[in-house]
Amino acid sequence: MKKWQIPFLAILIVGTILIIRQQQNMPYQRCSGLIFGTTYSIIYQYDEDLHPELLKQLKEVDAALSMFNEESTISKINQNEDIKPDQMFLDVFQLAQEISADTDGAFDITVAPLVNLWGFGFKHDIEPDRQSIDSLRQFIGWQKVSYKGGRIAKKDPRIMLDCSAIAKGYGADVAARLLDEKGVKNYLVEIGGEVVSKGISEKRVPWKIGVVKPTEEPQLDNHEMQTILNVTDKAMATSGNYRNFYYKGGRKYAHTIDPATGRPVQHNILSATVLCNRCARADAYATAFMVMGLEKAQKVLERNPDLMVYFIYDNNGKNDVWYSPSLKEKILP
Repeated sequence: MKKWQIPFLAILIVGTILIIRQQQNMPYQRCSGLIFGTTYSIIYQYDEDLHPELLKQLKEVDAALSMFNEESTISKINQNEDIKPDQMFLDVFQLAQEISADTDGAFDITVAPLVNLWGFGFKHDIEPDRQSIDSLRQFIGWQKVSYKGGRIAKKDPRIMLDCSAIAKGYGADVAARLLDEKGVKNYLVEIGGEVVSKGISEKRVPWKIGVVKPTEEPQLDNHEMQTILNVTDKAMATSGNYRNFYYKGGRKYAHTIDPATGRPVQHNILSATVLCNRCARADAYATAFMVMGLEKAQKVLERNPDLMVYFIYDNNGKNDVWYSPSLKEKILP
């Protein structure tokens, strides 16, 4: 090394140390609240309070996709108002249609009337009969809606859209994007159990999220963990039937409805956890895999190598696990 290079090297080293110290001394902020009918919690390392900006973004997602907001874009479309969809709605609608095509309709944002019929939207005391199911199935189907001429076109005005199985993931993506734009290096965004993370936690270690062990006794609410995953720099979403079902006439009905049959799924997957780079994508595929069952889900994974999954499934009355080979390094011992 030449003598004249030594001062420059020293300056570089000192500057790097100062940047690292500044990063380490920067506080981790926390904010939480209610959105989309569920809770959100955001942890991020930054020297300013970004909660007002984050909440503004989340409210914009709510204004586009909330079924509980009568003035939302999706509510107006369901009411057959002639409106031009906003960009957030279009982002989600187009992604939903892509995933519906890829999963042969296992993911379908038109299935809400069937979900409600079976008692998971607005409770019904009478088990649906075949005639009731068939009467609804005539206007269920992702291929019966499209985006044409700047509008959402429906083949039947009774078709209703419900993005609840993808909106939470999309909201997490939107919040994460704002943090990225602000230059935040370390954060964890969680909305209703769907997660996007980056960097490291306040303890200077990778972000870790547990996968809850399935149990049919939700009243115990012990949240025993099946496994712990390193989710740093990934999005993660989980869908499960094991806590969301009801008994009627001695039979158990899961909350996930198969759009193809109009009935609750009877497949063996109890819990589907999906990791990828977009939480909206993880959210939707987690729901689709619950509908498809283990074997069909594995075939979808073959053509989507960016998806990593952790399935807990029923194997002749015993809980078993199957996960993507690429996920192995993220499973903590």
